[in-house]
Amino acid sequence: MLQRFLSRLPLGLLCLIGVSATGPQQGVVQVFDQRGLPVEGAVIEVPAPPGSTRAVVFPWRNAMAQRNQTFVPGTLIVPQGSTVAFPNLDTVRHSIYSFSRPARFQIDLYGRDQTRSQRFPITGTVALGCNIHDKMRGYIRVTDTPYAAATDLNGRGLIDGLPSGTYRVTVWHPRLRGSGNETVQTLTIAPGTPARLTIELR
Repeated sequence: MLQRFLSRLPLGLLCLIGVSATGPQQGVVQVFDQRGLPVEGAVIEVPAPPGSTRAVVFPWRNAMAQRNQTFVPGTLIVPQGSTVAFPNLDTVRHSIYSFSRPARFQIDLYGRDQTRSQRFPITGTVALGCNIHDKMRGYIRVTDTPYAAATDLNGRGLIDGLPSGTYRVTVWHPRLRGSGNETVQTLTIAPGTPARLTIELR
């Protein structure tokens, strides 16, 4: 009903009453390294504003596949307490292990088209490896905020539903210089206006 009513209003009036014709608000944060190059795979976390009741859920699946001897996606953001599925899409067997403090575990060898799972009850970063294929590296970022995103090839992280405001933003990347590969910076974020953030990489 509301959507039908809004569709009949002139575009100028929509702007005056503050309604977006393109849907929910979306905060955009762009991450660059010290050379000014965009950083792919950085995780951006924005704490929920006071009074927020938004559930910590994301539009992607809590799943990280093994394909071509690579973890896909290489970095996965999941809500605290999630169970993550690890389907093996390769023709060879894989195992999964982690020595990270938030989740120390080992999943024994399993084969093609089989799936194993693991629960992640503690926030933080979990680095993954395979006992058979040393080059395989994956990362799971366990968060307690619904306002989180990973950056794309252009260094852009899109955070849906984030109200305008000034926030203490946490950024994580496996090569970021800093304790726990994290940094915290203060950013003013407004929907539709990219906020620029620079980090130092090793």
